[in-house]
Amino acid sequence: MAKRVSVDGWLFAVTLFLIFVGLVMVFSASAVMAKERYGSAYVFLFKQLGWAAAGLLLMVAGMKIDYRRYKHPAVVFSLLGITTLMLISVFFLDRAHHTHRWMHWGPLSFQPSEMAKPALILFLAFFLADRTKAISDWRNTILPAVVPTLIFIGLIVAQPDLGTAIACAAITGCVLFVAGMEMRYLGYGFLVSLLPLYFLIFHVAWRRDRMLAFLNPYSDPQGRGFHIIQSLIAVSTGGITGVGLMEGKQKLFYLPEPHTDFIFAVTAEELGLVGSLIIVMLFAVFLWRGTRTALRTHDMFGRLLAVGITSMIVVQAFINISVVLGLMPTKGIPLPFVSYGGSSLLFALASVGVLLNISKQAE
Repeated sequence: MAKRVSVDGWLFAVTLFLIFVGLVMVFSASAVMAKERYGSAYVFLFKQLGWAAAGLLLMVAGMKIDYRRYKHPAVVFSLLGITTLMLISVFFLDRAHHTHRWMHWGPLSFQPSEMAKPALILFLAFFLADRTKAISDWRNTILPAVVPTLIFIGLIVAQPDLGTAIACAAITGCVLFVAGMEMRYLGYGFLVSLLPLYFLIFHVAWRRDRMLAFLNPYSDPQGRGFHIIQSLIAVSTGGITGVGLMEGKQKLFYLPEPHTDFIFAVTAEELGLVGSLIIVMLFAVFLWRGTRTALRTHDMFGRLLAVGITSMIVVQAFINISVVLGLMPTKGIPLPFVSYGGSSLLFALASVGVLLNISKQAE
């Protein structure tokens, strides 16, 4: 019998606090830009509030539904099929920002690649749960497990969105490792990926520029190095305690995408090292409690689900913060729960609801 009768309070509280911080920082980072573009400083805040409300409803629903009900072929393969169709359908829609990443319904937009991550996690947990003893069989276990990941990565890279594709690969690697796959297979996968990564980065002009900017941003401070330089200026300006909420200067049309990809830079400028460390600590607590939930769950399906959801949130946070600090080349990865973006917030909260249900039933 399960001993837990309530969800993990730490996970629940950390998620809510990150959402609150996100709403505050989205308003702070976007108010001036929204007023300039749309005539109202609250445009992005109200949209994010709507997505947060919808996401919280999904999270509460996920907390109440037994996660084992998802372990059904109809559920798993329906989600895979719908996600695949959406990832394909975006190529037949109008481009936005020179990419095929979004589906639009009036004022709302939806990014299918955000749906791909929980879909992969559910499939991997379903497929590997009863195959852990045969995990070393690369032909009948490992290869079939990674085929959906490879298909999704190919479609997402073609949008183009290399950052999300890398996140999908990292999540898949985490789940396979916990399922018992030997490290040498992860090594083989990494070696095989080097050649396509080389062509995707160094034979695509704008990605090559991002890599060169990462290696030496000051070689072209007004061009390819502008983004990372402005981010580092924002971080360094904040000092220990920051310049004050709403008082940041880099978001005033210097820092690109201040309310999405670079919201952590705005946070560092306005709340300083103290505020930045609090956010990092919140994600560290999320990692701790998510890992704890996985370890306390004896059901392998639940364990792999917990690992996949935890890694999805933490990997994205690690990539986003690393980009802002100049530790990785620029990628369009949002900071979970904090960055502006409805699709990201909606699926992150829905996934956390499943993780909380697992924590409730962990022994």
